[in-house]
Amino acid sequence: MKMKKYIAPSIAEAMKQVRSELGEDAVIINSKVIVKKKFFGLIRQKNFEVLAGIDVVERPKVDMPEQMDSPVKVQPIVPKKDELPIAGNVLELKEEIDSLKKILQSMKHESIQSSLPDELKPFAEYMKRQELNQELITAICDELFVHMQTTKEISNQEIKNIAKKILQAKLSPLPLGGLSYEKKYVCVLGPTGVGKTTTIAKMAARSVLEKKKRIGFITTDTYRIAAIEQLKTYANLLQAPVEIVYNFNDYKEAIKKFEHLDLVFIDTAGRNYKEAKYVNELKKLISFDEEVESYLVLSLTAKEKDIETIIEQFNELPVEKFVFTKIDETNSIGAMYNLMIKYNKGLAYYTTGQEVPEDIEEATADKLLELFFQGEFK
Repeated sequence: MKMKKYIAPSIAEAMKQVRSELGEDAVIINSKVIVKKKFFGLIRQKNFEVLAGIDVVERPKVDMPEQMDSPVKVQPIVPKKDELPIAGNVLELKEEIDSLKKILQSMKHESIQSSLPDELKPFAEYMKRQELNQELITAICDELFVHMQTTKEISNQEIKNIAKKILQAKLSPLPLGGLSYEKKYVCVLGPTGVGKTTTIAKMAARSVLEKKKRIGFITTDTYRIAAIEQLKTYANLLQAPVEIVYNFNDYKEAIKKFEHLDLVFIDTAGRNYKEAKYVNELKKLISFDEEVESYLVLSLTAKEKDIETIIEQFNELPVEKFVFTKIDETNSIGAMYNLMIKYNKGLAYYTTGQEVPEDIEEATADKLLELFFQGEFK
């Protein structure tokens, strides 16, 4: 058997080195955590040491005839003109290559997971079902692996505590919490179908009932009559005025009318914001100045890649925080953490139903950590 020792900063990286040199048939003989001290012991660097091996089968030697001593000339094969690849074939080939890359990436993740101790596999599978990204899963599994090197055993509660610690470190730099009440205008952005108007109603109702604020509404959603009527219904219940604006001049007039109010909620049109032109229309219609606090509303039932496209379209606007809706309509909430960390954006609220104003939660670190572990893993 051919054996070799590998040292890497993570289990995933060590496994990558093993597969690269020894292939997929390699077996892990032993693994442990090693700590190197640098700068007179002031800095401790943690690494993973993996001893891997593979059975080597010697190939029988083949006697070559003497006449083969001279070099063999190989005639290059030149494809005929009608055999050359055309643009369509190139596109098909590119799609096949992309598909293979995805399959190999999936195999890589499965290989890493299969190398985990049995006690950690159910939780790794739980994180995968929650659609937490692979970098976070690897970071959490590495820390759990280190813990098991010293204790040999680990309980579900210990797993949760360690995983929470990692997530807490990732989320702690991000701003969490609802309206600041430091700015007069609250602009709520988001694509169609995310529950934006209902979310505005929940935020507004809390401002009236809990903070005793005098509020008003401005809507730019002139594309859907139902949206205007819905907002008017909420406004009547809260005894708040509503102004409908069609252009920037209307917007300025509405601002003047609401000078006496404490807080004004701006409901923007729900459009397909994967197209940049709709974001540009918003910039022409609304003044995103220092008096405006903007929130981007996103639905957790949408695909993560589609949400990323929308977020990137809004990069030019001063979005303060995210608001995630429909958390009660999905079985996986990992995308919420992935997107916050990737785009370095905090979270104001997440919604858990249609009831106004009950089904909305102001985001805190403790709530977000508890939320992730509501499911069971065994």
